[in-house]
Amino acid sequence: MITKLPTTEKRNKKSENIDKLSTAGIVKLLNSEDKLVAPAVGKEYKKIAQAVDVIVERFKRGGRLFYVGAGTSGRLGVLDASECPPTFGVIPLLVQGIIAGGERALTTAVEGAEDRIDEGIAAIKKCKITKDDVVVGIAACGLTPFVRAALKQAQKIDAAAIFITCSPENMKDVPAEIIINPVVGPEVITGSTRMKAGTATKLVLNALTTTAMIKMGKVFGNLMVDLKATNNKLKKRSVRIIRQTTGLSEIKAAALLKKADGKVKTAIVMHHRKVNSQRAMEIIEENNQSLRKSIK
Repeated sequence: MITKLPTTEKRNKKSENIDKLSTAGIVKLLNSEDKLVAPAVGKEYKKIAQAVDVIVERFKRGGRLFYVGAGTSGRLGVLDASECPPTFGVIPLLVQGIIAGGERALTTAVEGAEDRIDEGIAAIKKCKITKDDVVVGIAACGLTPFVRAALKQAQKIDAAAIFITCSPENMKDVPAEIIINPVVGPEVITGSTRMKAGTATKLVLNALTTTAMIKMGKVFGNLMVDLKATNNKLKKRSVRIIRQTTGLSEIKAAALLKKADGKVKTAIVMHHRKVNSQRAMEIIEENNQSLRKSIK
């Protein structure tokens, strides 16, 4: 039985008279509270790293990563998932976001969706989640029935279950092996978890997928060598990455990228190993997608 009010629902004493402040005063107060977020997430680095290792292990088994949330939490999960294909060149199915209320909930509040336990269970079944997958439940308050039900269903089929919450009061009996709990304190506007809790969640999700993709060989140094050049900005970035890793001129780098069918990593291996695109891709595969090992 929950007896304590979740941190995310408590009143913030610093902002009790926020409506009396000047515009500049309000902005300054918001910023001062935002400064608490990164340190709170930083305290959870061991749990985040533990979660990443689980995700990478499941990826290597052919598994997928699913985020499950409602409202802001759900939207942040969908956002992080949708950014993985263009950034790291992975297929859209590798990282997926599930939001209570479905696609409509991305832009419109679907009242009561977060309370529907049966829909949380159904979402896991619909995605045909298996023991090779990872399910990350996101609930700022720690209580969301849709999320807890989804996690419980995931555990029934031996999928890895991870939970992210900003309320330390509600971590008991959570159906998850790993709980990431950045405690950012009460919101400036009471209960508005799109604020500090939302920012903390975004930072955690950034860390999970970015670190996992680095471990999967999707990054060389700090360069996204598996990006998909789907627009002019990314095409220019692709050429720039090739130039930075090969020393080629812009014209030669662009020509090499074309020969590599737009694949940055392939182009770099072609240059360093003096091979054609087919052989370059074979070398990359032989080295488990690691560019560093492929160009030795």
